[in-house]
Amino acid sequence: MRELDQLMLRYLDQRWQVAEDSERKVFLRLLDCEDDKLWRWCMGRERPGEPDLHDLVERILELPH
Repeated sequence: MRELDQLMLRYLDQRWQVAEDSERKVFLRLLDCEDDKLWRWCMGRERPGEPDLHDLVERILELPH
C-alpha cells in the first residue's frame, strides 16, 4: 500500500539515523508484519499487542509530513 510506504519512508528519512539500535530492531519487526495489520494499526482501528510495536507506530504517526 502506497500510504504505508510513505509512512515507513517518513520514519526512515526523519528518525532512522538518530534511532537507537533497540528502536531500529522494533522497526524491522514492524516491517515484517502483514500490510493489512499495519494498515489497521496506522488507521487506529486496532492496536498492536506488543507495547514496543504500539509505541513505534504512534511515534511514526506523529512525525511531521
